[in-house]
Amino acid sequence: MEALLSIFSAFGLSASAGLNAYIPLLIVGVIAHYTDLIKLNPPFDALANPFILILLGILLIIEMLADKIPAVNHLNDLIQTFVRPAAGAVAFAASTNVVTGINPLLALACGLLVAGSIHAAKSAVVRPMVTATTGGAGNVPVSIAEDVTSFGVSVTAILVPIGIAVLLGILILFLTWWWAHETSQRETSTENANSPQP
Repeated sequence: MEALLSIFSAFGLSASAGLNAYIPLLIVGVIAHYTDLIKLNPPFDALANPFILILLGILLIIEMLADKIPAVNHLNDLIQTFVRPAAGAVAFAASTNVVTGINPLLALACGLLVAGSIHAAKSAVVRPMVTATTGGAGNVPVSIAEDVTSFGVSVTAILVPIGIAVLLGILILFLTWWWAHETSQRETSTENANSPQP
């Protein structure tokens, strides 16, 4: 059971890194440094080093500010295309290395894919849609919501890893409902378009 919870935690942390690279790494480092909730094995124990924590804090501030400035946020997303998947890989590998014997390369690959997928969806779909529909005015609130979500998911992944499984189940149910609804809407509009007009 503990190994399964470790996997949930790892997926939650890497997904969080897809929204903000530094939040999950900083949270893991701070909790490992100040508590016994997480024991990081080498080389991931470097995350708990005070100098690394300070560096992560500075990088977090820079990233959060850059993501709130119009035009700079697009450049930031471009840079984060490489940083967020790497951070997700480290977060996944660090958290699974604690309990399970998962191969480090497999853990790094899983974290890379999870964080990379979240980042790709955010930067290629969500942000352009928000920019187009709000003229860019919605980017700051969305960025703040992403940071809050990243923090919440990171804390949940560490303190209540089963919560990640619950969130994943809710997400799957929502996506299934949304897909069925969209398919139904498309079929209805196709039928209406093909029906003879009086």
